[in-house]
Amino acid sequence: MIKTGLAFLVATLSGLIPVINIEVYLVGAVVAFDDGALVAMATAAGLGQTLGKLPYYYVGRGSLSTPWLRRRAATPGKWVLRAARWRQKAEKRPVWGMGLVALSSFASVPPFMVVSVLAGVVRMNPWWFFVITFITRTARLLIVVLAPALVLA
Repeated sequence: MIKTGLAFLVATLSGLIPVINIEVYLVGAVVAFDDGALVAMATAAGLGQTLGKLPYYYVGRGSLSTPWLRRRAATPGKWVLRAARWRQKAEKRPVWGMGLVALSSFASVPPFMVVSVLAGVVRMNPWWFFVITFITRTARLLIVVLAPALVLA
């Protein structure tokens, strides 16, 4: 139970602070714990990572109302047009936005921290963001812990 809680804590911190790496932490756990504990740790870490990315989502969601960005939006530039295109695409095709979140969450390409902010900017439904992130991060972390365990077995 303590190891699962610790995995959750490290994962939450790693979701907030990019230099903390939950994958390295979990790979270290592979040599110390059995598969059942690793599955519980990976699932807790998936939840922690999801909660750690939610603040980035909400920064993106609320950043459009800041005075600095309102002034920038009043003077059209390349980034304003690009953000408007992304927003239109995500609003017209929500599945496209969900797919981008899923791909980024699972493979970290494009970087998930950036995509988390973008999901907030385009006003993706926060529950969809949460569910997609939890499922794909947990799947990624299960692969991280179970693949080495299969090799070592």
